[in-house]
Amino acid sequence: MQTIDDVLIRMDQIVAECATQQCRIGYFAILYRQVTRRVRDGILAGEFEDNPRMEVLDVLFAKRFVDAYDIWKNGSKPTESWRLAFEASKSSGNLVLQHLFLGINAHINLDLGIAASETMVGKDLIGIQGDFNKINAVLAELVDGVKANISKVSPIFGWLIPLAKGRDEMLLNFSIQIARDGAWKYASEYHADPDKDFQIKDRDTNISRLAQKLINPGKLLAFLVRIVAFAEWKSVEKTMNQLDAVVEKV
Repeated sequence: MQTIDDVLIRMDQIVAECATQQCRIGYFAILYRQVTRRVRDGILAGEFEDNPRMEVLDVLFAKRFVDAYDIWKNGSKPTESWRLAFEASKSSGNLVLQHLFLGINAHINLDLGIAASETMVGKDLIGIQGDFNKINAVLAELVDGVKANISKVSPIFGWLIPLAKGRDEMLLNFSIQIARDGAWKYASEYHADPDKDFQIKDRDTNISRLAQKLINPGKLLAFLVRIVAFAEWKSVEKTMNQLDAVVEKV
């Protein structure tokens, strides 16, 4: 993949494959494809501080997800944080939002910092912070849109979110704001350390622990998850289609 259009072609292929195979990683793929579309449109509109550089970042960022997906589909092991997300996609016992957050956890908490550093090789990382924050803002906006319309695929969770009064992310032990802040801190550490392999392995270990908490949120939350999951749609393809309709409106 060399351009953002190449990324979108590959994302279309992954979404179609997940729908055909009833693979729940398609939930994240639907969301991430829309993030990519939104970034492409922003580049064309000149919204970013450095639009050609943003395309480089977007391609490098997407490549980490696509490569991890291909590695897993080929029976090999990607980073542990991605492996946990992919393996969890086999279970109907996890909520749609759990699947989305598992993908976001691996992609934002690990991949984004690496992609930002690779985009700024030989340069001061601070130069990309503004656009780094914008790509996070696009993701947060889409996730908020999904949560606002989650009742379409998860009726009970849709009922719970208003009652949570903005603290709904606590229900699943995950905060996008914390992930975004941590991603920039990690990007700085990764960029400054010549031992990139160590940085990736160490970070992946920590982020995979967060993934484990998302999958196994504790007895009380696990009970709540089982109740919510019981009322969610069982058709993966139907859920993907509804998510697609939701994110396109956001």
